[in-house]
Amino acid sequence: MTARVAVVTGAASGIGAAVCRALEQTGWTVVGIDMRRADHLEHAVVCDVSDPHIVRAALARVQAEVGPIGALVTAAGHYELVPFSDIDEDRWGRMMRVHVGGLLNPVREVLPGMIERGEGAIVAISSELGIGGTDSEAHYSAAKGAILGFVRSLGAEVARHGVRINAVAPGPTDTPLLPAPQRTPEYLASLPARALGQPEDIAQAVQFLVDEGGFCFGEVISPNMGAVI
Repeated sequence: MTARVAVVTGAASGIGAAVCRALEQTGWTVVGIDMRRADHLEHAVVCDVSDPHIVRAALARVQAEVGPIGALVTAAGHYELVPFSDIDEDRWGRMMRVHVGGLLNPVREVLPGMIERGEGAIVAISSELGIGGTDSEAHYSAAKGAILGFVRSLGAEVARHGVRINAVAPGPTDTPLLPAPQRTPEYLASLPARALGQPEDIAQAVQFLVDEGGFCFGEVISPNMGAVI
């Protein structure tokens, strides 16, 4: 790709931080976006990805000061383990704003330039829970499932313009968002691989879709340590 600026949301920690490192190693100029500054990066922007106006201003600044955006990875996330009876409108709305709005808002800003240049890669971080589901995660699963529907539909729409939109749907991964019940020896013993995924494992899948996945349009890769077979 001629435009070698990559924007990564959720860049301060976990999967987002690992993606930043992986893309830097393959020659991308990485701009990290997060609610707190990603101090490990030269280019970092503090931004709430759920607010379309803030995202518009932030990405306009990135394109003016750093360069045209050739890749976007949306890794910002929010998680809580809550039974359905306790999911009120505020909880539901926040989950959708962070995950669905956190994808929609930056895509709106970068996609026109990608279409104009005839190239670009967008990778959305979903979850295996967007494919399946477990107890007390209804709003999280709904948000992650919405990401997959968005990716598949828009991927079909913009493929003709040379823009690749795909998703990575990780299984249980050792990040700050992982709930305590999924860190117990009993839970780990229930996984075929007997271990959690690491952020670097997920970053490898993202890096493939950004740099090498030339035949991937609207695809979902799910590295999940055998949790879903």
